[in-house]
Amino acid sequence: MFRAAPTRAPLPAAQRTPSHEPPNTAAASPTPAAKPAKQRDAFFDNAKYLAIVFVAMGHSWEPLTDHSRAAEALYMTVYTFHMPAFIIISGYFSRSFDMRPDRLRRLITGVLVPYVIFEVAYTFFKRWADNDPTQPISLLDPWYLTWFLVALFVWRLTTPLWKIIRWPVPLAVAIAVLASVSPDIGDDLDLQRVLQFLPFFVLGLFLKPEHFQLVRRREVRILSVPVFAAAVVLAYWAAPRMTSAWFYHRDSAQELGAPWWAGVVMTLALFGCSVVLTACFFAWVPRRKMWFTVLGAGTLYGYLLHGFIAKGSRFWGWFDDYAWLHKPLGEVFVTVVAATVVTALCTPPVQRMFRFAMEPKMEWAFKKDAAQLARDRGRAKA
Repeated sequence: MFRAAPTRAPLPAAQRTPSHEPPNTAAASPTPAAKPAKQRDAFFDNAKYLAIVFVAMGHSWEPLTDHSRAAEALYMTVYTFHMPAFIIISGYFSRSFDMRPDRLRRLITGVLVPYVIFEVAYTFFKRWADNDPTQPISLLDPWYLTWFLVALFVWRLTTPLWKIIRWPVPLAVAIAVLASVSPDIGDDLDLQRVLQFLPFFVLGLFLKPEHFQLVRRREVRILSVPVFAAAVVLAYWAAPRMTSAWFYHRDSAQELGAPWWAGVVMTLALFGCSVVLTACFFAWVPRRKMWFTVLGAGTLYGYLLHGFIAKGSRFWGWFDDYAWLHKPLGEVFVTVVAATVVTALCTPPVQRMFRFAMEPKMEWAFKKDAAQLARDRGRAKA
C-alpha cells in the first residue's frame, strides 16, 4: 500500500535506563568492566520528555475546559495518547524482566519506595494547601499521580506471566473490558486504572525495534498530520456530548452513569484511538540527540514533582482569581508555563536534589546476591 521506505539503521534494542522513570525499564545485567557502558537511546528519551510535556500541559488545561470548547478538545486529544505512550514504552523496556534478585531490588527501590514517599508527601501537601487536616495517609488509595507507580509495580510483576500466554494482547484487552463493566472493583490500589490501562503495557512487551522503525516511515509521518487534525475535530464535536472522565480509565461505565455495554464500546474504541494516535506521536519523535534528550532520564522527577504545582494551582484558586487565564492569550500562557515548569523539573540539578527519593540505593535493606558475588570474584581473579 505504501512505497518502500528508504533503508535506515534500525533502532537499537532496549537499553539500560533507570528502572523507575516513566516509562520504566527492566533492570539489565551488570555490565562487565571490560565492556563499555551502552549509551541511552535518544529516540526513547525524546519520546519520554515530549510525553511528559503533554502530561503537564493536559493538567494545566483541565481548569480551562469548563469555559473553552477548544481547550476541552485539545485536552481530550492529548489524554487519548500521552499516558498510553508512556505505558507502551514501559512495557517495551520490561521485556527482559524476570524475578532475578537484582531486578526485584530495582523494582522495589525504583517504583515501590518512590510510591510510598510521594503518597505520604502528597497527603501532607493536601493537608496544608487544601486546609484539610483530616486527609488520611492511605497506601491503598493512590492520590493523584501516584497511581502510575502502583500500576507499574503490578504490571511488571506480571510480566513473566504474559510471556507464556498464547494471545496476551487480546486477553489484556478482555480484562480491561471486564473491568470497565465491573463497578464492584472499588478504589483500592486504583485497580480500575491498573486493569484498564493494562493492554498498553502488554502491547509494549511484545513490540520490537522494527515496529518503532515502521512508524518512522515518511508515509506514516505525513499521514499522521491529517489523522491528528481529524482527532482534534472529532474531539471538538464530542466535547459537549461526552465526559472526559472516560479518558482517565478510573471508573466503570456504571459509575459514569452509562449502561454497562457502553463500557465495552468505549474501552475498545478508546484502545483503538489511543494506539493510532500514539503511533502518530512516535512518528514525529526525533531520533537524533536534541537539546532536551538528556531530560528524558528525568521524566519521573517531572511527573511527580509537577503534581504539587498542578494541584496547588487548584487549591489556591489561581484559575478562579485571574479570569484572563480563561481567554485565548491566557490559555497560551498557561500552556507555555506548564511546559517550562515540567522541563525545569526534569533537569539534572533537580534529579540530583531528589535522587534520595527517586533512586534510593538502600543496600542496607537487601541481602547480598550470591550469584553476583560469585561473578564479582570471578572478574577479580581474571
